[in-house]
Amino acid sequence: MTVNTTSAKSLIAEQVSTVLIQPLEAASVVLSNGPTVYQSAEPLRLPTLTGGETASFVGEGEDIPETSTGFNHIDLMPSDRKSIKTLETLTKETIRQSAVGVEAALRARLVKIVADKLDSALLGGDGADKSITGIINQAKVQKMPDADLTKPDTYLDAIAKCIANEVTPNRWFINGEDFIALRKVKDKQDRYLLEADLTKDATYRLFGIPVVVTNKIAKGKVVLADMSQVAVVRDIAPEIQILTEAFATKGKVGIIVDTRFDLGLLHPEGVVVLTAKTTR
Repeated sequence: MTVNTTSAKSLIAEQVSTVLIQPLEAASVVLSNGPTVYQSAEPLRLPTLTGGETASFVGEGEDIPETSTGFNHIDLMPSDRKSIKTLETLTKETIRQSAVGVEAALRARLVKIVADKLDSALLGGDGADKSITGIINQAKVQKMPDADLTKPDTYLDAIAKCIANEVTPNRWFINGEDFIALRKVKDKQDRYLLEADLTKDATYRLFGIPVVVTNKIAKGKVVLADMSQVAVVRDIAPEIQILTEAFATKGKVGIIVDTRFDLGLLHPEGVVVLTAKTTR
């Protein structure tokens, strides 16, 4: 992205992907942790299984029992789903006189602004006013209210809920303050509950499951999820516009970012939301 007074008013798709989409996928704590991503600019209906009979042992010549598989669906990216938008302005003098790469700094800022807003919505959005309903507020997720987030058994109970529904969870999402409190917890053999094997990577693990620390989830809330069951829909037509005339009288250039996302759960039982019984 070259930001100057002769920049094109709208960037082409390849540029938008390089400037926004690819960096956003890396910067977002939700997008970078393995959800199932779909691309659609229109309403999208995704089928979900609701159960059905299993296969049977059948002898030679015997009738094969009929299996009836139930299907439901979730509707995502409605036409009135609101976009995440931001308008950044900078002076032409800044563009001309910057001793360091203003382009790279601006790109990083735009990505961070969008990623912060997106993660807050994907994790904790309430769906109000045609916005995203986040993971913790999705219908039919498993809930553990009044949980003691300092006790190891609490987290084992959450894992047990997933196992009971034949779900293999692969991520914890924990607020920074809750993570530090949990980091101090030891088991009966005086070993820290959170594990970190720096020979592999810098990721902490809780009972073998990677922990994602983010302040985009509220303090006192913990999410355990099978991220393959989290469906994220990304608008196939995000846009970045360079405005050279609108702010010309102020000697500025404007940059607009406009992108839409939505979230749903293919298997709500694949998510457990733990809520602390008291605020520490």
